[in-house]
Amino acid sequence: MTASGVRATARIVARDDGRGGTSLPVLEGDGPLALRRTRGTGSEARVMLVGAMSGPLGGDHFTVEAGVEAGARLRLGSAAATIALPGQAKGEARYDVRLTVADGGELHWLPEQLISAHGSELYVTTRADLAATARLVLREEQVLGRAGEEPGRLSSRLVLRVGGRTVLDQELSCGPGAPGGWDGPAVLGGHRAVGQVIVVRPEFVDEPVAARVLGEGAAVVPLAGPAALVTAVAPDALRLRRVLEEAMTSLG
Repeated sequence: MTASGVRATARIVARDDGRGGTSLPVLEGDGPLALRRTRGTGSEARVMLVGAMSGPLGGDHFTVEAGVEAGARLRLGSAAATIALPGQAKGEARYDVRLTVADGGELHWLPEQLISAHGSELYVTTRADLAATARLVLREEQVLGRAGEEPGRLSSRLVLRVGGRTVLDQELSCGPGAPGGWDGPAVLGGHRAVGQVIVVRPEFVDEPVAARVLGEGAAVVPLAGPAALVTAVAPDALRLRRVLEEAMTSLG
């Protein structure tokens, strides 16, 4: 911890163990980012991110780095929601997620919701860099404010690269001080929960996903290459999760 906040990094490397399973030669977390291996299924290893402290608070900088090597399979989630809170240190908090998946590897990044509490300021970046035949399921859910409170300032950027090509680079800012219109009909439309799912599968090259509406406030669109994006808004976290789970099931 420094005068400007807490610095913490969690690192995971998943590797094909040559026996039909996945080993974890690197599983390191410090400060508020503790990692626990849980029971996997088949060739898939499972890891849970356990928050050991409150946060991120103002001035904190958290980083999660997960690398999946060729032929390995990893499912990475979190034990509870992440709550961005105001802190004593000045400045915004940062939460960076860095994901890499090699050819033939598969990663499921499925954290619980990120909640932007009143008075907080958080900038989140998620970058996924995949080889041409890698697989990915990525879910992000953001909730603006706890029950009965106004949100903090939340900015998030999501970048996806497949085979060295950028197929998605999107950014959203919400809350006090965000560019005008973020709560208007063209963006959130008064909703307080927003989320997205990215699914990357090599099969989508020959059989691309068709763009379609998935009910009120949700849609799926194909991305360049073997990828599809689901975006959704909802009045609350429970309904957002339901919509995104249904979308993930429909995409296989």
